Amino acid sequence: MTDALERYLADNADRRIASYLEFLRIPSISAQPQYAASVREAAEWLAGQLRSIGVEHVEVAETGGHPVVYGDWLHAPDAPTAVVYGHYDVQPVDPIELWETAPFEPFVRGDRMIGRGSADDKGQIHIHLRATEALLATTGALPINLKFVFEGEEESSSVHLDAWLEANKERLTADLAVISDTGFFEGNRPAVTVGLRGICYIQVDVTGTAVDLHSGQFGGAVQNPANALAQIIAALKGPDGRIRVPGFYDDVAALTETDRAAFAALPFDEEAYRTDLGLPALVGEAGYSTLERRGGRPTLDVNGLWGGFEGDGAKTIIPAHAHAKISCRLVPDQDPGTIYELLRAFILEVAPPGCTVSVQFLGGGRPSLTPIDHPATRAAARAIEATFGVAPVYIREGGSIPVCASFETILGLPVVLLGFTPPDDNAHAPNESMSLANHETAIRTVAAYWSELAALPR
Repeated sequence: MTDALERYLADNADRRIASYLEFLRIPSISAQPQYAASVREAAEWLAGQLRSIGVEHVEVAETGGHPVVYGDWLHAPDAPTAVVYGHYDVQPVDPIELWETAPFEPFVRGDRMIGRGSADDKGQIHIHLRATEALLATTGALPINLKFVFEGEEESSSVHLDAWLEANKERLTADLAVISDTGFFEGNRPAVTVGLRGICYIQVDVTGTAVDLHSGQFGGAVQNPANALAQIIAALKGPDGRIRVPGFYDDVAALTETDRAAFAALPFDEEAYRTDLGLPALVGEAGYSTLERRGGRPTLDVNGLWGGFEGDGAKTIIPAHAHAKISCRLVPDQDPGTIYELLRAFILEVAPPGCTVSVQFLGGGRPSLTPIDHPATRAAARAIEATFGVAPVYIREGGSIPVCASFETILGLPVVLLGFTPPDDNAHAPNESMSLANHETAIRTVAAYWSELAALPR
């Protein structure tokens, strides 16, 4: 890092925190229609930030859904070009009662920024904004060419992104894509993520009668949709953690001995992990370690259940309907469309008589895996070591970023996952937070990474 860059960052520290707080105050929840205006407000805020720091051709691009924010700086003719991706939309805030304060009234406590989006993913977009600002303010130029793509639908399955990428393939020509939507390893150990699982998300709806029935008058004579749904869910997975859907594992790329050795070599304290979660035991698919199950094996989990009476006291009814949201995390070479068809067929097969069952596909994304020895990956590792003071570990994350596969298949770009959130960030949960030490150092890491890429042979 140059002295000028360090002076600039020091002189603007308070303004940097203020802009971070301002961004987080916008309730850009893409999955809930009542927040559509706020999602657009966040897009316009981003566009204004990009213009103010010297990024050109800034556009709030229409997609048919929430907009994509685009901008570029292309004045390094002999240097590589990177597409920088992040998402400015955030998760819903339920359960609201578990938040310390209102989710969109962010605040700093100690070394943490607390608020929805502080980590996932507004905090990481903010890192890129401030790194770009500092470089342009101190040198008037960037070491490489950058094209920014900030999405507003990542938390609602990126419904319109692929079509936008297809329509903008020429404009998005580049050497690589850099995605900052991942984090560090246990203990806040710096890490480079080289693998992400895909996802298949479904909803199961079980319907009986038109209205709820008196359980005394009708119990024993009609099917209870809640009981039927419980029976369906119980059929999906065995006590050994294996998913019982026929064909589910057919396309799974098995972990090699090298893969398993890499998982085993990570500095992971399983007992501390369990204790920190406050759990009596860790469970999962038999025959695999916790890290293998978390990053290298597919899963099936119920994400939500509802139906029937949920108030205080007793109400003796047979509910008219019951519902479940279910997600499967996928690994190479599974396809979310194929998994949906397998799930749907099996659910309809095991559904008990006396009710109507339907299965909806709510979204999906393919898994992604980037070689550890790719020059751009190695350059990221050098930038992290130079700024955080320790060499990063290489990890596979259990989450899903569908755009990774889109950049690879639609744009033909290798993807580097350069993320900085701590493992205890509570992403998607109440009291989401970001380590400000990670955030500040990451600004320097991004600046260093562009210089590392500029030094690579073309």
